[in-house]
Amino acid sequence: MSNPLPINLPNKVKIVEVGPRDGLQNEALINGKAISAADKVALIELLSDAGVSYIESGSFVSPKWVPQMATSAEVFEKIKRDKKVTYAALTPNMKGYEAAIAVNADEVAIFSAASESFSQKNINCSIEESIERFAPIIADAKKRNIKVRGYVSCVVGCPYEGDINPEAVATVAEKLLAMGCYEISLGDTIGVGTPASVTKMLQAVSARVPTTQLAVHFHDTYGQALTNIYAALQCGVAVIDSAIAGLGGCPYAKGASGNVATEDVVYLLNGLGITTDIDFDKLLQAGWFISKKLGKQPISKVSTAYFAQQKA
Repeated sequence: MSNPLPINLPNKVKIVEVGPRDGLQNEALINGKAISAADKVALIELLSDAGVSYIESGSFVSPKWVPQMATSAEVFEKIKRDKKVTYAALTPNMKGYEAAIAVNADEVAIFSAASESFSQKNINCSIEESIERFAPIIADAKKRNIKVRGYVSCVVGCPYEGDINPEAVATVAEKLLAMGCYEISLGDTIGVGTPASVTKMLQAVSARVPTTQLAVHFHDTYGQALTNIYAALQCGVAVIDSAIAGLGGCPYAKGASGNVATEDVVYLLNGLGITTDIDFDKLLQAGWFISKKLGKQPISKVSTAYFAQQKA
């Protein structure tokens, strides 16, 4: 299908599915219990069957602070793996990295922030210290030929500092790239970005990091995520993080809603004639499955609309 809109849009986009990790880790416990490992495994396999090629499947963090991720090792051990799918894990420190390696995570992700205040509140250290903390992880990953993905939080706004200077984002992204991260995901953690602020940020970052090594990660707090994604596409970004059913939020940002819903993103990309290799109907089924398990409606407007049509 030919691209019907501006020629500077990419022909193909990779979806990085973060629902099983970033999404579920911020979902409330149900009657004091986390979602089961079996349900997480089922979700990941549904996403894989839908053609999602990159799934962030868990996080090796303290279960005291992130109880929904307590079963990550079990999830990695039990998923039926598809050779075409990358099953990645978030690793906040060397202990978490070693746990991820022990269960054969295909890739690992590390994270920093563009806001000093957020870095202190989130991981109790400065931006510089957070980056230095990951040096041994990257060194070991290189020896094992394991790719490392880098996250930068608060790329346009911070709950403590307000607007973030685009050059601050570019500095952190450039450092992560220089350390050995093959791709840098730029996160609007509290969802305050607009196409104007996102474009300015991407222009600053792409002056130091090749656009081919950038991804965007938008939360939809103010309903701007899809327009921000379109702005990012126009800037040449071809990797988009999203969460099935719009799962998640941010415990460090009051009122911050979940990640942009994968269903909504794929609907947008399909409408633009951009290839994702994702089966849209199967994607909807995955979203309905996890929403039912959580006892909530999908945040995705597209999913809600299709579900209503099925019931009509």
